[in-house]
Amino acid sequence: MSTFDEQLEKIRTEKGFIAALDQSGGSTPKALRLYGINEDAWSNDEEMFTVVHQMRTRIVTSPSFDGDRILGAILFENTMDRDIEGQPTPDYLWKQKRVVPFLKVDKGLAEEKDGVQLMKPIPDLDALLDKAGRKNVFGTKMRSVIKHANKAGIAAIVRQQFEIGRQILAKGLVPIIEPEVDIHCPDKAEAEKLLKAEILRELNELEADQRVMLKLTLPDEDNFYADCIAHPNVLKVVALSGGYTRDEANQRLARNNGMVASFSRALAEGLTAQQSDKEFDAALNESIGSIYKASCT
Repeated sequence: MSTFDEQLEKIRTEKGFIAALDQSGGSTPKALRLYGINEDAWSNDEEMFTVVHQMRTRIVTSPSFDGDRILGAILFENTMDRDIEGQPTPDYLWKQKRVVPFLKVDKGLAEEKDGVQLMKPIPDLDALLDKAGRKNVFGTKMRSVIKHANKAGIAAIVRQQFEIGRQILAKGLVPIIEPEVDIHCPDKAEAEKLLKAEILRELNELEADQRVMLKLTLPDEDNFYADCIAHPNVLKVVALSGGYTRDEANQRLARNNGMVASFSRALAEGLTAQQSDKEFDAALNESIGSIYKASCT
């Protein structure tokens, strides 16, 4: 069995969740502040990315971070291009931890229009996907955001996600399609109804052998995305924490059967640079344990 097929089987059949370690330029300073490191610790972007890679390395190399409870990890391109303990990050994740590597490929959000923020253009996406393939990355992730229940805007978001998703599928990678509904959306339940209808329409247009993953905001109605979870073209439906605390995100996730976590800030909640390795591992173990439990319903 090829590495890709092994990873596909793990994502398809095993229990666990996806660790989102993909904070990029704009969100990195905030992630580091929460970790106890302020902006005076670096003087340019390269130094900042070195500091955040140290944080991610500490998470990934922790004894608590392993493939028994974690299915995959989403990486920022800069992280994919760096090493952990002398191995390229994607290889370390899979060979040492049995954690499937994914790559964030979007370049951020466009200005809001029709109640949504589409993705900015992704120049040289084919070259990035080719590089990811050479580095043994299994799949990708790309995020856009819904702020209001605007039918035209939501249709545009889903259309863009699946257009790029097909480009990713053509390169032999599995796309995680992420049309996030802002948890502060004033008509969130209605936005979710519009979103699900558009997603199912696009899923039904895929070829039988085209498998995608969905990353969705925890819905207002429990088990709202059951149709998506059961769809033959969907490998997995994962949930973003979206600004909820870890406790609230876990409670909401546990009520959505078959949906698993893909948490970023909620995963790292309570971890600081100042903790001893023993304290850090204990805090991470508690976080991973609670998210895993909520993902197994």
